[in-house]
Amino acid sequence: MATAARSRPTGPPGYSKTLPRAEETVQTARSLARAAVATWGMDHLATAAELVMSELVTNAVLHAWGPSLRVFVERPADDRVCLTVVDRAPQRTPKLRTPGPDDATGRGLLLVDDAADRWGYDMLGPRLRPWGKRVWAELEAAP
Repeated sequence: MATAARSRPTGPPGYSKTLPRAEETVQTARSLARAAVATWGMDHLATAAELVMSELVTNAVLHAWGPSLRVFVERPADDRVCLTVVDRAPQRTPKLRTPGPDDATGRGLLLVDDAADRWGYDMLGPRLRPWGKRVWAELEAAP
C-alpha cells in the first residue's frame, strides 16, 4: 500500500505527513519511512527506519495529547536519514529507562538508542511556554 505524503519542494530531500494520534498511525508512519529510504536507494536502512519510526510514533500516540502528530523522513546528507515526530506534549520528554525483566513496557527508546546513530528532542515554541516537541533519530548509511 502506498503512503501519500508531501515531498519537500526545496532543501534536502524529505517527506512529511500529518496523521491522527491513533494506534493505526504507527503502520502508516512505518510505511512512509520504508518508502522514503527505498526512494533514496537506501534499502539497507529500511528495517532500522521502520523500527525507529514505529517507536517514536508509538511514544507520541501513548504519551502526547491532541488529535494529530506530524512525521518527517528527511535526508539531511547523502549518507544520513533523519526520522522525526512532532507532538503537542512538551512536558513529556523522552527518557531512557531500564525496565525490569517482567515489565511489559519501557523498551522503545532502548531500541531507538540501539538502532540509531544518535537521537534526541527539541522543544518547539517560546522557551518559557513551548507548545510541543520534536523527537528525532538519525540513521547513518555505512560507507
